[in-house]
Amino acid sequence: MLRLQFSINLLKQDTSLLQLFIKYKSVLAFILTFLGSYLALSFIYGLYLDLFQSSKYFPDFFTYVVARKSEALIEFLGYASEVVPNQGEPSMKLYVEGVFLARIVEGCNSISIIILFISFLFSFFGKFKTTMLYLMGGVITIYVINIFRIALLSITLYEYPQYTTFLHSVVFPLIIYGTVFILWVFWVRIFSKPIRNEG
Repeated sequence: MLRLQFSINLLKQDTSLLQLFIKYKSVLAFILTFLGSYLALSFIYGLYLDLFQSSKYFPDFFTYVVARKSEALIEFLGYASEVVPNQGEPSMKLYVEGVFLARIVEGCNSISIIILFISFLFSFFGKFKTTMLYLMGGVITIYVINIFRIALLSITLYEYPQYTTFLHSVVFPLIIYGTVFILWVFWVRIFSKPIRNEG
């Protein structure tokens, strides 16, 4: 009798668990799609970093291009700027008016943030064409904002060195992550198919 009661309780729990899965399948699909996309894209990016090292584009192509574009923007804004490969580590040294201000490392190139953005979009996939256009527009926006972020951070570090920690740790991460958050909200509110709770 005890075994029968245990079996009945186990079946009820399995049924309850199944009902939870059914009720929240769209939420689970979002989480699994997001995590799967993020892990897959991060793995591919990690392979790229491991396999495509170049002495011409040091430390890697994306970081090199971001460093050069930041240098050009700083010059455009009226400050002498130079980026040079850092021989001690995989980064580019950034100088403004001859003063060494920052290292541009792989984490500064915005690829990891772009992967996060893309993974979220895949989780809230809308119409194919709309999703792809928004994805391209979002990637370009993040890339451009990141270059402005690096250039403006460098100039403000040069002009206001006493605020280095606050600018680098609070203000400028807020700019890039705030941009991604706004792009996400805009996407969910306007373009994507809404997730519905079918339960």
